[in-house]
Amino acid sequence: MFEFLFKYPSTVFHQGTFLLASGWPLWLLVLGVIAVGGALGVLVLRKRSARMGNIKAGMVWLLQTALAAVVLFMLWHPALSVATLKPQQNIVAVVVDDSASMSVADEGGATRRDRANALLNGGLLQSLADKFQVRLYRLSDHLERIEKLDQVTAQGTATHIGESLKQVVADANSLPIGAVVLLSDGADNSGGIDLETISEIRRQRIPVHTVGFGREKMSKDIEITGADIPARTLPDSRLEAVVNFHQQGYSGQKVKLTVRDGGKILAGRDVTLKGDGVQQTESVLFNAGPAGVKTIDVVVDTLQGEENTRNNKVTRLVNVDSRKPRILYLEGEPRWEFKFLRRAVEDDRMIDLFTMLRTTQNKIYRQEQIGSQQGLTNPKELENGYPTKVEDLFGFDGLIFGSVDAPYLTPQQQELVKNFVDRRGGGVLFLGGRDSLADGGWVKTPVNEMLPTVLPEKKNSFVRVGANVEVTAAGRDSLITRLEEDPGKNVERWKKMPYIMNFQDAGQPKPGATVLLDAIPMSGGGGRIPLLVTQPFGRGRVAIFATGGSWRWQMLQPVSDKTHEMFYTQLLRWLVNDTPRHVTGSTPKSLLADESNVKLRADVRDKNYLPASDATVEAHVEGDGVSETITMTPEPLEQGVYGAQWTAPKVGSYLVEVSAKRGEEEIGTDAFTFRREDGVAENFHVEQNRELLQKLSSETGGRYYRPDDANKLGRDINYSEAGITVRETRDLWDMPALFALLILLRSAEWVLRRKWGVI
Repeated sequence: MFEFLFKYPSTVFHQGTFLLASGWPLWLLVLGVIAVGGALGVLVLRKRSARMGNIKAGMVWLLQTALAAVVLFMLWHPALSVATLKPQQNIVAVVVDDSASMSVADEGGATRRDRANALLNGGLLQSLADKFQVRLYRLSDHLERIEKLDQVTAQGTATHIGESLKQVVADANSLPIGAVVLLSDGADNSGGIDLETISEIRRQRIPVHTVGFGREKMSKDIEITGADIPARTLPDSRLEAVVNFHQQGYSGQKVKLTVRDGGKILAGRDVTLKGDGVQQTESVLFNAGPAGVKTIDVVVDTLQGEENTRNNKVTRLVNVDSRKPRILYLEGEPRWEFKFLRRAVEDDRMIDLFTMLRTTQNKIYRQEQIGSQQGLTNPKELENGYPTKVEDLFGFDGLIFGSVDAPYLTPQQQELVKNFVDRRGGGVLFLGGRDSLADGGWVKTPVNEMLPTVLPEKKNSFVRVGANVEVTAAGRDSLITRLEEDPGKNVERWKKMPYIMNFQDAGQPKPGATVLLDAIPMSGGGGRIPLLVTQPFGRGRVAIFATGGSWRWQMLQPVSDKTHEMFYTQLLRWLVNDTPRHVTGSTPKSLLADESNVKLRADVRDKNYLPASDATVEAHVEGDGVSETITMTPEPLEQGVYGAQWTAPKVGSYLVEVSAKRGEEEIGTDAFTFRREDGVAENFHVEQNRELLQKLSSETGGRYYRPDDANKLGRDINYSEAGITVRETRDLWDMPALFALLILLRSAEWVLRRKWGVI
């Protein structure tokens, strides 16, 4: 219909440049329309009868002026200047998706590959070959030139459209490639097509015409789209798997979501599926178990009638680190909170707790506790009091301050505490007490900047008044305050906790802070007081637990109740779990799904935890029959960060040990893991990604076609500014649409005049 009315296909208008072939200037056309419109206005007013009012006369004048404007426009000889490819002198690159998703059978039982081959063999390939030289390619995780369509097997392990198109564009530097025809379902699993690729195609002016295959929506399917699990943790830590998924055809049904370590089920829960196509997020708590590398599978059970069951499982790696974080706890006075905090973490053998208790103004009692073991491993440690040197304080992973006033530390020590969080990346916890927070003068110290609240500038913020504790919306889901796996039950569990006998006004939370627990004074009238507040700061994290009375949670509950121990264990593990070492190794992707290239990264800090940009850094990679040492080089834009690219030669798990030296002095070491798996990526997103294909074609000057409309491609592909072209002028003045418009305008005037009886 478009071509019937406008004489040419829409591609000509999309590619062409409008011009007036008469050579007369546009301003003269505008002036002519104004002059004719004025003359017609005078005639209409003179011949107006008594039956025709001003409004009716105005409508007649408007229709007559529009008619005259169309006639004048045609006299100015409108046309399109369009570039066309010279026959037989240009190459058309026909790229066929050869990935496994093209083997999916849609309506009618035919696979997408079969439909693509049928389209090409049904005349499209021949129509292109009659006008151009045709080059055939197949696309999967790489681009490969082929001679026959029989070489397309739909067995590729991945779809990397962007990288493949880059290779075609590279060929255009030496070959007259006039256009690209891409036959695909658009199920790209490399993250999409980046702007650099689009820009390069635009620079070469190569239109990419896309033909989309496959259903845009599955009838019955559940697909996991993501699973977030911490890559590193301490043994026996409680972890949360945050799972994202969507479904079609099972709205309102229940399904089992499980977390497995190999064949062992670690945890699971039933979830109710939301509406079709709605992105759903659910979490499952599980125990990390003993030290070692864990291959964690997150699985949604298969429901009856699912069309694709291969996208119900994703795999993640978790490195359960055997290191023992060291926490230094400074308490300003003997009190029950000190005793019960130590007792709460007695069973946690993975935390090394050092305590300094000020028994009198000038006396300190030192203890080291690893689980139930007491005593000092090194009797000289902390014998001179609270650390004054960077290397001494930064040897710890976390700090706790009890009821201790700020002047107990020198200004230099206070600055050191701030740097412990900001530069070291450690965690600091402030407990409430009569000499803590605002009452301890911390508001006038460098430490105040990193606190998660704005401390009140007043004394007597610590009050001995009973208060109930309630978990907030954020605390309902936080691992720190999760006493029950079910969030709803967790809220109820906190409501049943014994009340505390004191709390402290810690002030208003800062914009980046998160309130996990509130205190509600039993005396009434006080409103909700933030009790447990956390905040990231620099490379580390800070928390305020504004009470010295949580010990009642242990005293007023049965001996068998482990709530108090669970709370403090989770809080202290949060405090130190992410504290970095001198050398921290990592990779952006711990699981390579149908990829082989991996980016290795190391953040290197010297003994003062300053970026070490002059170190010698090596990564030793071990795998199944693989052993290789790689030299890592400094990243240009990040101080102290080193990187290297490496190719995993085969499927399997790999251990990377990173070591850093400065001269002969060893800075530190770290280890992390990653895994390569093949045949995974094509199990996901098997629906046609029409949005990607349409965007690719529109951004490059091409068009998107359904298979049934692709027969037009042989004609539309002529219009291109790439390759060897000739510019043609196509007349527009004789378009049927213009003549239809003239008839329509004249008919509209006649109909109105007849209706008004003024013919």
